[in-house]
Amino acid sequence: MDDEDQLVYTLDDALASAGFGKFQFLVLAYAGLGWFAEAMEIMILSFVGPAVKSQWNLSSTQESLLSTVVFAGMLVGAYSWGLFSDYCGRRKGFLGITIITSAAGFLSTFSPNYVSLLILRCLVGVGLGGGPVFSSWFLEFVPASHRGTWMVVFSTFWTFGTIFEAALAWMVLPRLNWRWLLAFSSLPSIAQLFFYWIVPESPRYLSMKGRITEAHNILEKIAQLNQSKLPPGMLVSDSTIGLDEESAPSKYTPLLSSTRKLVSDFKSGFSSFVMLFSSKLIRTTLLLWLLFFGNAFSYYGIILLTSELSSEEGKCASTVLLSENLRDDSLYINVFITSLAELPGILLSAIIVDRFGRKLSMAFMFVLACIFLLPLVFHQHATLTTALLFGARMCAIGTFTVAAIYAPEVYPTAIRATGAGVANAVGRIGGMVCPLVAVGLVAGCHLKEAIILFEVVIVISVVCVLLFPFETSGQELSDSLAASDPKQVVVG
Repeated sequence: MDDEDQLVYTLDDALASAGFGKFQFLVLAYAGLGWFAEAMEIMILSFVGPAVKSQWNLSSTQESLLSTVVFAGMLVGAYSWGLFSDYCGRRKGFLGITIITSAAGFLSTFSPNYVSLLILRCLVGVGLGGGPVFSSWFLEFVPASHRGTWMVVFSTFWTFGTIFEAALAWMVLPRLNWRWLLAFSSLPSIAQLFFYWIVPESPRYLSMKGRITEAHNILEKIAQLNQSKLPPGMLVSDSTIGLDEESAPSKYTPLLSSTRKLVSDFKSGFSSFVMLFSSKLIRTTLLLWLLFFGNAFSYYGIILLTSELSSEEGKCASTVLLSENLRDDSLYINVFITSLAELPGILLSAIIVDRFGRKLSMAFMFVLACIFLLPLVFHQHATLTTALLFGARMCAIGTFTVAAIYAPEVYPTAIRATGAGVANAVGRIGGMVCPLVAVGLVAGCHLKEAIILFEVVIVISVVCVLLFPFETSGQELSDSLAASDPKQVVVG
């Protein structure tokens, strides 16, 4: 019996033995493409709104609504795709996400009127809400020792997506029009759909569902492609998640009728959501929601603030950022420059995330963002304003990056995508509110009030970070709710 006990290994043992190699690079490429596509579709809001407003004579409220409906769709999508992928698998989630995003994104190019454009961009938002599924999926292939660094590398796809979109808009809009920009921006999602057939399922998800043989087969492929070997013995699952038993039926269970299966699916999804409020997770869940709301509000606020301050149509622009002779392409220049800020932001988070831990890293960069934004309370020279927005954007993407790592790490496998997805959904509420409140203040010549609002939101986010019950740096991902007990994962 002792020999048999020695000849078993867990999924974490297998991933550690297989190492990080060619297989993970392929997984990184596909998941990163999803993140790249989402960043492009978000950044496009800075350019399409003003262009459509000018062509269709829209009001400022109608222009803001073009951004708000995307975030509203992401709110629905982030929650729905998280539940769907936790129950049906990450791979099936990808199929739905890529179909909706690519189809709605491309069709919005041909929108005949404002209402149809609103509806299609909202559907794009629903697809974009699946972003947390890509990060959770990639996370589940990475050994614990590499997780922090490689999740930061994964986040660079978002940064390159924003930079690429800014450059694309700079090239396309002055020569063609906003419809061409929408068409070109939908290409990454279409490419994802094309490569879907080679995407493997997460072995951690399969193991949690009791599909050990399938999980083992994928682990063997990982080891083979990485030119390494799995540990000797048999793969075992240490999953002890307290989910409804119907959520993981065995091959010996009689098939349910379609009605009963629908009820079972609903109960499984609902139980995943309810688990977020268990006694061991409720504090983390609520703090995470506040963190993501504040992070999204401040991050998208800085992006939209840049475009508002750079817009020649702004009533107060001449006293804030613009000179009388500023050229028409000032919007593209300023947005492109501040987008470049994400590169040092990613580098900063990569340097400190594993060295100082998730909590301290986020708190430090939030405070730094506050310092950069504070001088903007008063009118500054155009160059200094752009430099301060550059620094604030750098810190905002840094906190966003670390939060995206921390969120899936704090939840067990069975509810990981759900937990990260719902947190991101709450963040989308921040994205929805931001264009209507913060940008509205700037457009109404209330720059000082807008900056103070950003500062208050960031301070609240710092408090939330400091109140998180435990650190996840260097810890293995938990497969059971019991393993999520703060007492068991505190880093000394």
